[in-house]
Amino acid sequence: MIKHIEYPFTEEKIRGLRVGDKVSLSGRVCTGRDRLHHFLVKGGKCPVSLRDGAMYHCGPVVMREGDQWVVRAAGPTTSIREEPYMARLIETLGLRVIVGKGGMGEATRMACRDHGCVYLQAVGGAAALLASCIERVDGVHFLAEFGSTEAMWEFHLRDLVAVVTMDARGHSLHRTVERRTRKTLKDLLSE
Repeated sequence: MIKHIEYPFTEEKIRGLRVGDKVSLSGRVCTGRDRLHHFLVKGGKCPVSLRDGAMYHCGPVVMREGDQWVVRAAGPTTSIREEPYMARLIETLGLRVIVGKGGMGEATRMACRDHGCVYLQAVGGAAALLASCIERVDGVHFLAEFGSTEAMWEFHLRDLVAVVTMDARGHSLHRTVERRTRKTLKDLLSE
């Protein structure tokens, strides 16, 4: 069963999600990668409110066609690179949803628990399919400063499907898999 959640992503909606839940995400989502995260943590002003919002770790391929932006590819990028920044951004900006691939670390897990946020794992290698979930581009910020893939894009999504791998209760599928893998490795090496 897929749980449908729409922007604004209130704390009540987010705290109801559990690790392993499949979700369909709709509404406003902003992209963010290394340069944006660094800029915001160093005190740069966020051009839009991210309270009860979502940050998609994505470097999209966006083309200008006439007077509109068209997204050709929007696959997730590796989230762990943002680990030094994410906990602070969750707390200060009021983020409720992070979308990416590969998971995140302990500081993000604790911030998700303490502030009511989830990490959603999107499918890697399906950039064109994920782009088809973007109904429109509502804006772009820092395009000249950061370049197209590092800019902050405002997307309006319809039914982007992902899996909750870190929930607002402090559970982490990534942490569980890591523990099991370490135990299996230890058992194999002791034989």
